[in-house]
Amino acid sequence: MIREKDYDTKLDGVLAQVVSDHDSGSFNFAGESGLPPPPELTPEQERRLWRKIDIRLLPMLGLMYLMSYLDRGNIANARIDGLETQLGLTGNQFNTALTVWFVPYCVFECAANLVLKKFRPSKWLPGITVAWGLVAVTMGLVKNYEQLITVRFFLGLTEAGLFPGMAYYLTIWYPRDKLQSRVGIFFGSATLAGAFSGLFAYWIGFMSGVGGRLGWAWIFIIEGAATILVGLVAFLVLVDFPATARFLTPEERSFVIHKQKMEYSNVGEEEHFEFRHIWAAITDWQLWAHVLIFWSIGTPLYGIAFFLPTIINSFGYTVSVSQLLTIPPYLVATILIYVWGYLSEKRKIRSPFLFASLAFSLIGLAINISDVSDGVKYFGTYWIVAGAAAAFPGIIAWLGNNLAGQYKRGTGMAIQLGLGNISGTFASNIYRNQDAPKFIFSHSIMIMFTGVGFITVAVTTYVYKIINRRRERTLREMLDRGEKLKPEEIRKLGDKSPTFRYMI
Repeated sequence: MIREKDYDTKLDGVLAQVVSDHDSGSFNFAGESGLPPPPELTPEQERRLWRKIDIRLLPMLGLMYLMSYLDRGNIANARIDGLETQLGLTGNQFNTALTVWFVPYCVFECAANLVLKKFRPSKWLPGITVAWGLVAVTMGLVKNYEQLITVRFFLGLTEAGLFPGMAYYLTIWYPRDKLQSRVGIFFGSATLAGAFSGLFAYWIGFMSGVGGRLGWAWIFIIEGAATILVGLVAFLVLVDFPATARFLTPEERSFVIHKQKMEYSNVGEEEHFEFRHIWAAITDWQLWAHVLIFWSIGTPLYGIAFFLPTIINSFGYTVSVSQLLTIPPYLVATILIYVWGYLSEKRKIRSPFLFASLAFSLIGLAINISDVSDGVKYFGTYWIVAGAAAAFPGIIAWLGNNLAGQYKRGTGMAIQLGLGNISGTFASNIYRNQDAPKFIFSHSIMIMFTGVGFITVAVTTYVYKIINRRRERTLREMLDRGEKLKPEEIRKLGDKSPTFRYMI
């Protein structure tokens, strides 16, 4: 029987052999041939290296996602600035305009990461940014409902590849324990977009009448033009993969690649695509659990993003004041995203912060459904925005952490985002005109989704813990019998390997 104190040493030896197989060429990262052996870095040198990568990647990714969120969500600001009146929208036509964006967005997200691999991040991500910027500009030129629907469809189509592409891109660069804070940094820009959207809408509103167009049209035109500029700059800034990143020295590139190998040393990373990677993703129970969690968080997130100006306007404030009052909740949410990301990675856990975020949203929704003053309800919107926004990086990082194999991870994350964003179609149709101004029915539906989130996160966490314990026991028994773990078999098993531990 293997003694307890010998177990970790023996397991480390097995995993070290897998890493050795990586480095000898069994499992290669594209383009890494010819690099020197990875250097030994002190903790401070390693921190400086990650900061160097952060500075090169994250500001540009954050700016691109900020523009994405502005261009999909500024229709909420345009609504109270005259869009609905001038285009003659009636009934739930505004809700339909929101919904149609999600149809191509959800469908094409699922294939986006395979395209990213083929066309390279440095070309694909900036290219689609310029494309949706052009579409966003045309939003300011529409003259009727039919044109609005058409342009919203193409906006969803062109934006579809951005978020899954960026999330997968970060999993290629960063180890598991550094992922959520990086996802949080660029997603934090989305919550800032909610703040900037209200501020920009307030300023742009003064352009009403310029060129014969109302303020809502200039919101789309100016913000769409800014997106095109950001996309053009991204062509000059973004890089592809660690092995080909010229802003790093050969030694630094080698270290980053080796670090990724160490992260997945207990399963191996494959670079050659096979259909079984897609099958492995879609038949994995955890993917569908995470889609359900996504719905429970995404529905309040999109609901508040699309209707916060309308909700605040229903409190009796003017259009200008309503635009400005959307800013503070998003600023608070941005701070919480960064705090959650830091604490989550420091403790290497995910689920407790999802529970806390769901609780925040529940508090805010409970306040808004209660018979309290409008000022208190406005305070409740802080809780809703902060809870929904702070949870989002966690659900992306959690699944990314627990899928092994680059193609399975890329496919799984794309499916999670594609199907998860169906929550946006729910949210687009929950806040109906007939429910104004109190939106009791709408808030109640949001509470239901939040409750589903509590249950699903709890069940998923429990199952992860059971599987981890079983794998620990299986591995001990294998080592006790003297069975040798074959790296090729471990690689094919991926996150089903007895050496792989799910992050809780």
